[in-house]
Amino acid sequence: MVRAALATTLLSASLALALGPRPGQFKNLVTFGDSYTDVDAHADGGVMWPVFAAQEGRLALYPFAKAGATCSNNITARPFPSLFESQLPAFFAARANGTLPALRADETVYTLWIGTNDVGANALLTGQHAPRASVVDVVACAVNWVRVLYGAGARNFVFQNMIPLETTPLYAPDSYTNHYWTAARNTTEWSEPEADTLTGSPPALFDAHALFTDMYAHPARFLNGTAPLNVTGAVRSCVYAPGESTGDPGVCTVASGTDADSFLWFDELHPSVQAERVVAKVMVDTIERKSEEYATWLL
Repeated sequence: MVRAALATTLLSASLALALGPRPGQFKNLVTFGDSYTDVDAHADGGVMWPVFAAQEGRLALYPFAKAGATCSNNITARPFPSLFESQLPAFFAARANGTLPALRADETVYTLWIGTNDVGANALLTGQHAPRASVVDVVACAVNWVRVLYGAGARNFVFQNMIPLETTPLYAPDSYTNHYWTAARNTTEWSEPEADTLTGSPPALFDAHALFTDMYAHPARFLNGTAPLNVTGAVRSCVYAPGESTGDPGVCTVASGTDADSFLWFDELHPSVQAERVVAKVMVDTIERKSEEYATWLL
């Protein structure tokens, strides 16, 4: 049902593009999501993928994603600016007060990359959510993002699904206590539900799950640093004692210079700058119709 709902909404939102966008059609990129897309939080330790994509695709960038966000705090309450309670209101406010220029519908593409905070630690995975809430509600929320923007005149959307979180250092079966979680846990129990949730995700235009699965399995295709290629560690890996405050610095190992481009992950949860470059290239190739290896236009 969820799969059908997302497909139906994206199909209806793409009716103006019978065969998808034309190469060179887009001039504006409007982004929503969490720390994987927030250009100000620099969760990768450097430049984020929307900035790379805007540069490579010669696009004007209008970023609204915020670190820590979930789709809705009514599903998973967190003290961060969620998509529906903060980012969309900020978008409409900017449009109303003129700080966001009038964007032609046929020249503008809207992206959403959300879900990591919704299903993970301190949310669905660990029981911090609204009564009876599930991943179904999170997906339905993302579908509503398309509906809301479509109703406001938007016509082109790229929905990025979730990466295989079980491959990140935070959720891996052999994980360690780190900046994001220092309490006791069963890492096998964490990784197994996460994998089930992700493989059951609904179809999306941009298959980030497949892309990161390939980067994890075939790093030589994507990583190009001067250190040995590494998909299990991180550029900045910080170990904490069990129960230690995450406000402490931890004991950190940091790769520097071009060695950092050998890593898939920047820290225990976020992609590295090199991974961000890969995401940006796939995004630009997608919206310019150069490749559909990791993305498919529904119409």
